[in-house]
Amino acid sequence: MTIRVMLVDDHALVRMGFRMLLADAAVEVVAELDSGEQACTEYPRIRPDVVVMDISMPGMGGLEAVRRILAQDAKARILVLSAHEDTAHPRRVLRAGALGYLTKRSAPDALIAAVSAVAAGEAYVDAQTARSLAMAQVKGETSPAEALSEREFSVFIQLARGQSVAQIAENLKLSPSTVGTHLYHVKQKLGASNQSELTLVALQWGLIQI
Repeated sequence: MTIRVMLVDDHALVRMGFRMLLADAAVEVVAELDSGEQACTEYPRIRPDVVVMDISMPGMGGLEAVRRILAQDAKARILVLSAHEDTAHPRRVLRAGALGYLTKRSAPDALIAAVSAVAAGEAYVDAQTARSLAMAQVKGETSPAEALSEREFSVFIQLARGQSVAQIAENLKLSPSTVGTHLYHVKQKLGASNQSELTLVALQWGLIQI
């Protein structure tokens, strides 16, 4: 049977490349969207077999969209794509309920394998990410961001990318005062005093890219 995929990525060329790859594997891209907001709105109407979601997008981003789609439908099957090669992001998205995590540097056939596995309700993590997670656990290496709650992590990443409190409030549908409270806790937990220091922490641990 053909697997119906909803592809969510803010780069049109990336979506085109993935669509071409998947077309050779009995996978039909039934919708292409460029934001987490669109994904949350369109998911109930489209009801795809698999959501292939980029994690780093303007607006609420992929991680928040994963949470919101699963709040709508606990059985949603989501594969997260990421340009990040840290261990914090895969931990967060898998904890949020995504079934798969795949870095964009993976071989083309890995995308097909990942979509097929997630469509079947099986977990999938690319080999490099799995090794990184295992080694981090063995060595006891954890990002400082592990001390943050899920909401604090979302606020931290958006702030580190240069978003203002007002923009974060709009993206996450929170009040500015709530964002401010989360920001205060983030600074306390990470030992940072301003946005520049938070950005430096995120860069040092590979949580954002320049």
